[in-house]
Amino acid sequence: MQHASDIRPGLRVLLVGEGGREHALAWKLAQSPLLGALIAAPGNPGVAQHATCFPVPADDVPGMVALAVEQRIDFVVVGPEDPLAAGLVDALTEAGILAYGPTQVVARLESSKAYARDLMNQLGLPGPQTGSFAGAEYEKALAFVRRLGRLPVVIKADGLYRGKGVVIAEKLAEADAALRRMLVEGAYGDAGRSVVIEEFLEGEERSYTALCDGTRALLLLPAQDHKRADDGDQGPNTGGMGAVAPAWRAGDPSPTEIRTTFFAPVLEAMQASGTPFRGTLFAGVMLTADGPRLLEFNVRFGDPEAEALLPLLENDLLPLLLAAAKGDLGGQELRWRRGVCVNVVMASGGYPGEYRTGIPIAGVDAAAALPGTYVFH
Repeated sequence: MQHASDIRPGLRVLLVGEGGREHALAWKLAQSPLLGALIAAPGNPGVAQHATCFPVPADDVPGMVALAVEQRIDFVVVGPEDPLAAGLVDALTEAGILAYGPTQVVARLESSKAYARDLMNQLGLPGPQTGSFAGAEYEKALAFVRRLGRLPVVIKADGLYRGKGVVIAEKLAEADAALRRMLVEGAYGDAGRSVVIEEFLEGEERSYTALCDGTRALLLLPAQDHKRADDGDQGPNTGGMGAVAPAWRAGDPSPTEIRTTFFAPVLEAMQASGTPFRGTLFAGVMLTADGPRLLEFNVRFGDPEAEALLPLLENDLLPLLLAAAKGDLGGQELRWRRGVCVNVVMASGGYPGEYRTGIPIAGVDAAAALPGTYVFH
């Protein structure tokens, strides 16, 4: 097996994606002495400061493989969840191109919340009471909400909905309306044709991220994202309006406890099934009065958490991702800068619902020139 330390400089790397997370990854990867050329698809104007961008959609699997072949790519870093769920890593592997990210089967940990929750229950991972319901089971779903006995309740579209398929219903009427929108009216498309309903857990949420090589989980600093669109934790759940890292308080679980409780069992189960998890595993955990409880898994860096974590990471990111993709993170340790990084997301009014686009943004260069400040597009 080739160790990361054996990798020679001059690597041609393809970064897949177009969001703030991908800009942060491009910014970090561009600092690597191992890098020969950074290609991105589709990228954005911020990513274009560090990479040559090509207009291939992230979930266009054949187009992305063709681009990787055409550009003589040595290594692909997949940022968002959609191409992972579509099997991009599988297709790249078949083409003989090394890629960072889980295979399509393993990506079901995020692409199907019902599958993920079933696995969590099988492994005995501590979490909320849950129920899963298909499109024709609206009445059963509503009855389950009533059986839970207390509000609020969390309703999640089973499939991928850009991090926004979650409703926290404060009243029974809100739960009823959300279930009708998803299961009866099809407002969330295929993503909402089945739903997972969860007991609402009280506490502080933490985002735990690990680089995984199939058997090992290298934990990053804990972070915390802020999901509500408006000030004061008001407004719709957006999937993330900002983040802070590191996020911890006295009495929080240790990294060893988090790794042992949540990450190790999943890696062992994936390895035993012949589908090892290689990539980024993200655990959303609620710290309750009864201990940590698992809310969900994601199979990629969080967005906006990545924008707060990567500026604090002292390591060269590229050899870490290479080592994980090759199944060889042994001996790797993460080094962190002292201090705190806060990410504030700026979005058009009305987001995540209907909102205007194409509005000019002024002051970007001036903001980026401030000490310790980064502007990710």
